[in-house]
Amino acid sequence: QVQLVESGGGLVQAGGSLRLSCAASGRTFSSYTMGWFRQAPGKERDLVAGISWSGTSTYYTDSVKGRFTISRDNAKSAVYLQMNSLKPEDTAVYYCAAKVSPVVGGNLYNYWGQGTQVTVSS
Repeated sequence: QVQLVESGGGLVQAGGSLRLSCAASGRTFSSYTMGWFRQAPGKERDLVAGISWSGTSTYYTDSVKGRFTISRDNAKSAVYLQMNSLKPEDTAVYYCAAKVSPVVGGNLYNYWGQGTQVTVSS
């Protein structure tokens, strides 16, 4: 089992950047596929980016390709989401998630953090 705690959210102007962090507890962090999801008001929670246990395989939803970068540091049991060129439509609660499956895409994750709010003003 793994516990996840997100940080780094906040208010930023359009065009700005934020870096989200997710700290994981548990001895087997390096064996999990990790992902970042987001949920805007009135919308479903969707996968934004995913990364394999080794970091060699990544997934991005089309709307963030070229702007967001997911990375992980297994030695620190952490995963990150660097968000650049932010747009108002990126406003959402962002969640860190972990799963046992090695499939990087897909919405079926086993463990979730509490979420961190990201607000992008126009």
